[in-house]
Amino acid sequence: MKFIDKLLAVQKLNDSLLCVGLDPDPQKLKNGQSQFDFNKKIIDQTSSSVCCYKPQIAFYAAAGVKGLESLIQTVNYIHKNYPKIPVLLDAKRNDVGHTSEMYVREVFDMVNADAVTVTPYCGFDSLEPFFQREDKGIFVICRTSNQGASDFQDLKVGETPLYVEVAKKIISWSEKYPNVFLEIGATWPQEIGVLRKLAPEMPFLIAGIGAQGGDLKATLENGLTGNGNGLIINSSRGIIYAEDPKKTAEDLKNEINKYRN
Repeated sequence: MKFIDKLLAVQKLNDSLLCVGLDPDPQKLKNGQSQFDFNKKIIDQTSSSVCCYKPQIAFYAAAGVKGLESLIQTVNYIHKNYPKIPVLLDAKRNDVGHTSEMYVREVFDMVNADAVTVTPYCGFDSLEPFFQREDKGIFVICRTSNQGASDFQDLKVGETPLYVEVAKKIISWSEKYPNVFLEIGATWPQEIGVLRKLAPEMPFLIAGIGAQGGDLKATLENGLTGNGNGLIINSSRGIIYAEDPKKTAEDLKNEINKYRN
């Protein structure tokens, strides 16, 4: 099944736009707990509230071989036990030529992810190896959630901010490769509105809700498509370190749905 079909089906099934970021800090785990064991509990508690899971590869690579093993175990556990829920690997990969082809194999063949985040700076030929995996979802970063995003992303190309030009490129790539989408931070809700006008139906991955302080209400008002969909809203630390992850995920899902309805 293609990523987008899998995503839309589980969004409908779970009535949810919520994505949980599986980013366990190895230094916060206690009593020898593995990252996989930590993730397994989160997944089992939140599976009815999500449309996607998003592990960030750096948290696993930082733990060495055991960490990468936990990442693969996590993805395989989701595929086996919750096969309707896609896994989006936050890897922000990109490089020139054959190096990108190796990243593609890493993300989709080794980790077995359904989708991935990539960066646009090297241009189309560096990203096409990802795009050619047409059953996978490719989220190209357009506007990041951190404060330093404006250092480069607001620079003007003529009269247009660079992030808008990046969005236009992503949209043009999606005409040939409909598995291409964009990512933007929830900390920039007005910019989300600008991008929604450019891409009325394209799915957006939204980072920065929760610990990063993204504005949920403004994000939804600016980013939802006409049918109340079009967003994958990620929360990581705010859920996985919550006292009750199940309730926290349910509450956030319901808060999102208030604005959708």
